[in-house]
Amino acid sequence: MNIHQIRNATIVVEYAGKKFLIDPMLAEKGTYPPFPNAPREDQNNPLISLPTSVENIISDIDAVIVTHLHYDHWDEAAKRVLPKEIKIFSQDEEYATEIRNDGFQNVEVLQEDTVIEGIQLIKTKGEHGRGEILKLTGLVCGIVFKHSTENTLYVAGDTVWYEAVQEVIDTHKPEIIVVNAGDNQYFEGGSLIMGKDDVYEVVKAAPDAKIIAVHMEAVNHWGLSREELKSFIEEKGISSNVLVPDDFESYTF
Repeated sequence: MNIHQIRNATIVVEYAGKKFLIDPMLAEKGTYPPFPNAPREDQNNPLISLPTSVENIISDIDAVIVTHLHYDHWDEAAKRVLPKEIKIFSQDEEYATEIRNDGFQNVEVLQEDTVIEGIQLIKTKGEHGRGEILKLTGLVCGIVFKHSTENTLYVAGDTVWYEAVQEVIDTHKPEIIVVNAGDNQYFEGGSLIMGKDDVYEVVKAAPDAKIIAVHMEAVNHWGLSREELKSFIEEKGISSNVLVPDDFESYTF
């Protein structure tokens, strides 16, 4: 497999001969207003430019996976540039209906056992924060990829560390785990996705896995920088476990 970090949570996964685009945010720098009641409210999103052309990102994509509909995971630019006939996987029927209403004709709801050309896609649970903030953030999901010729991959999505993430790791024993680790927050309500302590919990739960930290430094409410995470994993002695890619960096396993 090859995992290519694009920007924010947008990654391209090549797996068992198929190419998946996950959570596409494809707008130019500064297109959208900032997330309110959060740091850097004077900066429009995305904070940084795409590292390559949109055409290069969407070239030869076999399917798109949309874990939820927040605009930093599925934006107007993605809706505009992706072919309306492309295969899209969504987390539930409500979200699938919204995507169909944008003109996409081939939308399928992820199940706990979805198969596309021999690749098993397993929808996993996630919690986009803790406590009261969950009423605002809504439903999210992750995905486990399985195939007889590949290592098992777990893309956790917009979730904090909690028992369901532990259960996915215990059940599927992924060798590769992608975590959204920017510790994004509003001024109130706590972490919306994983921070450094959550990443450390993932390492302890899957000490033999390679963990790739994405969703960093690209939207205004980020709370954990790449450099801070790198310092933390070095301090904890887990630098060989955790990879912190720059935009457009890729890894092959």
